[in-house]
Amino acid sequence: MPVKAITPDYQGEKLDKFENFHGNQVVYVGWDHHLMFCAPFAYPVSPEMPFQTLLTEVMPEAFGLHPEFQDIDWESVQWKLDEADFIPQPQVALAAQGIGHKSVLRFHTPGLNGYQGAGV
Repeated sequence: MPVKAITPDYQGEKLDKFENFHGNQVVYVGWDHHLMFCAPFAYPVSPEMPFQTLLTEVMPEAFGLHPEFQDIDWESVQWKLDEADFIPQPQVALAAQGIGHKSVLRFHTPGLNGYQGAGV
């Protein structure tokens, strides 16, 4: 997550810059109203990875632990990219869709409100 210095003259080297991830970029992904995951997951992925690969091969590794994950209707999922509405294109690379290093993707699943409707 980004950090902001409390002094305006702070100088320091940013160690989480894109160049330090060997061709990958960090993409944060969070599932709204599912606080079993208290913060977005950080995935180091290729900028050339198609969105569909993120969805079907990367995200299930962590989010698949939630009992509602298997019930997601992916056609009705609402996405936000860096706080703006976003409609992903499954076959298009992440970078080509504006998903950059340290971007935050959030998804909302209408009708699924967390374990037993408790937002967990």
